[in-house]
Amino acid sequence: MKGILGRKAGMTQVFTEEGILIPVTVVEVLPNVVLQKKTVETDGYEAIQLGLEDVKTQRATKAEIGHANKVQTAPKKYVREIRGNAMFNYEVGQEVKADVFAAGDYVDVTGTSKGKGFTGAIVRNNQKMGPSSHGSGHHRGIGSLATIGRNNGIINKGRIMAGQEGGYTTTNKNLEIVKVDTEKNYVLIKGNVPGPRKGLVVIKSATKKITPTTAKKLVDLAAAKEE
Repeated sequence: MKGILGRKAGMTQVFTEEGILIPVTVVEVLPNVVLQKKTVETDGYEAIQLGLEDVKTQRATKAEIGHANKVQTAPKKYVREIRGNAMFNYEVGQEVKADVFAAGDYVDVTGTSKGKGFTGAIVRNNQKMGPSSHGSGHHRGIGSLATIGRNNGIINKGRIMAGQEGGYTTTNKNLEIVKVDTEKNYVLIKGNVPGPRKGLVVIKSATKKITPTTAKKLVDLAAAKEE
């Protein structure tokens, strides 16, 4: 499995030469540094550890500083592991750039979803509304919880109720990469990805076996304006 860390920049749209509009998410993918290789012999599993964005020494712990000094780099703000040995051709201390993926590849993108605050049972769990007639007294309530006879009058753990919505780790799967630009360090991914702007995202190879498609030919709007 291949992967790289990046930051969500926002959404926009691009056009193919056939005139098809494609909504895309722009992900800023600055060069990642390989901090460590984990093998079955030493760690019990195979993975490659990537770091993104330097941190000032006074803001890092001694453990983080020592870990970064082993590969002659600065401590990193974000450190994540990519399981598997698909990226073992990279050496420790080497940079991983956006060209690890190509246009037409399918990926899974993981991030922290936007926080939505305290929401009711209808919004949070898609529960049914009560009668909408006047005087029902129960329009958007949660309904009966501890019914005697079915669960002995107790509320079992995991009962869906109103509460905090969003702010959890989620993954959007099988997203197509539309464009990769290593000079400007960004990737265009078709559709939406989790999280707010500037949020950390992890781009990995799709877990489902999906054959890469042919890279789409996009219209260069900047060149068209110059003409």
